[in-house]
Amino acid sequence: QVQLVESGGGLVQAGDSLRLSCVVSGVTFTSRAMGWFRQVPGKEREFVSAIAGKGDYMTYADSVKGRFTISRDNAKATVYLQMNSLKPEDTAVYYCAAGRNWSAVSQALSGYEHWGQGSQVTVNS
Repeated sequence: QVQLVESGGGLVQAGDSLRLSCVVSGVTFTSRAMGWFRQVPGKEREFVSAIAGKGDYMTYADSVKGRFTISRDNAKATVYLQMNSLKPEDTAVYYCAAGRNWSAVSQALSGYEHWGQGSQVTVNS
């Protein structure tokens, strides 16, 4: 019943922008931090960004600071990741994740208990 449905991925050129969306259902939303992670074949899933349940705190991996922006619309139970100035090294499968109920934001995979299906982002040089 818990669903995190991602959309917005695609194939772009370096310097372009993409906006990922993740619609959450079947679980409380406003009481949970939301995060974005990404993974490439053969590598560990890595933290990208996270936002507190009230949207009053955001954190980013150093590799995306200044380029990516996380936001959420609690009325729509949706979290977004605006990705600007994309680089080839941003190519990965991006996963939306929901944290534990009433827990603070985390940069660790263990801080999240629900995951989206993943959305491919490919950036050509």
